[in-house]
Amino acid sequence: MDVTIHPMPTAVARAFRAGAPDANGQLPERATSDGGANPCRHCLRMIPEGAGMLILAWRPFSAPQPYAEVGPVFLCAADCAAWEGEGIPPALASPEYLVKGYSAGERIVYGTGGIVPVGDIPARAAALLAEPRVAFVDIRSARNNCFQARVTRSGEAPPAL
Repeated sequence: MDVTIHPMPTAVARAFRAGAPDANGQLPERATSDGGANPCRHCLRMIPEGAGMLILAWRPFSAPQPYAEVGPVFLCAADCAAWEGEGIPPALASPEYLVKGYSAGERIVYGTGGIVPVGDIPARAAALLAEPRVAFVDIRSARNNCFQARVTRSGEAPPAL
């Protein structure tokens, strides 16, 4: 099965850049990237050293509920092109990630979560999406639980991003 990795939608990124409040009702913080691990959730590339960035709390789900995790994310402060590539996005530069499946009702499907080497993400996501009860897969930091990207079956739009 082919899978697609989806970034934060452009409309959401534009809203945050324009000053929309984050999931905690706060304005995104403005900062300057130190060139370290600052992955933009829109272009799915590392934010270059010296570039402006936003730090905000994001809930990539349609509504608050017990399984709708909120976490910190980085976003290029300047416009950037949304990730449309194939394979592993450059922002996924850590050795491993937490990968877990969610139902169409945006609930974690128990037993699907696991720490996966970065190169194995597409295969693991495809295996999870082969299960009928899994509607989408989220990629999160294995160390900090920050949302990275959403995965669907190729040709399917990501829900609730």
